[in-house]
Parts: sequence; structure tokens; C-alpha cells
Amino acid sequence: MSKELRLHDIDVADFLKTVESCEGNVYLETEEGDCFNLKSKLSQLVGLTNLIKGGIITEAFIRCENPSDESKLFRFNLYREVPDKQ
Repeated sequence: MSKELRLHDIDVADFLKTVESCEGNVYLETEEGDCFNLKSKLSQLVGLTNLIKGGIITEAFIRCENPSDESKLFRFNLYREVPDKQ
């Protein structure tokens, strides 16, 4: 797997649209050591619930199996680019 991408100040709905457009698995990791596969709807629910504490999005890391997915999420994180959902 490739290196981690640190997320901060994200729009959750746009983030999930971007994750859905990814080809490989995308993992959300917290500083506490939790790891959630965001391609799973159940993991999205549990992972994002842990990520949003008291209405504030805490810090998390993203790991991707596919390098092109990492680039896509990097562009989302930096430029807020959301791929069109097909």
C-alpha cells in the first residue's frame, strides 16, 4: 500500500462521492489505531461517526491500494475536486 494522506476540514458528502469513484480499497485510519475500509457502507458509517466528534471533524489518515485513487483523494483534499458520479 502507498503512503498515507492526512485529511482535514472535509465536506463528508463530497468526500464519500470521491471515495465511491475510487477503483481500489480506501482505508480511514485514526490516530487511535482504528482502521475502516471506506468502500464498505457499514465501515463508512462507523468510521465517520468516530471521525466526527462533537460536530467537529477530527484528524484522520487515508491509505489507498491504488495509486490513482491516492491522486484523486489528494486532489479532493487540496482543491476540493469531486469526480462526477457516473
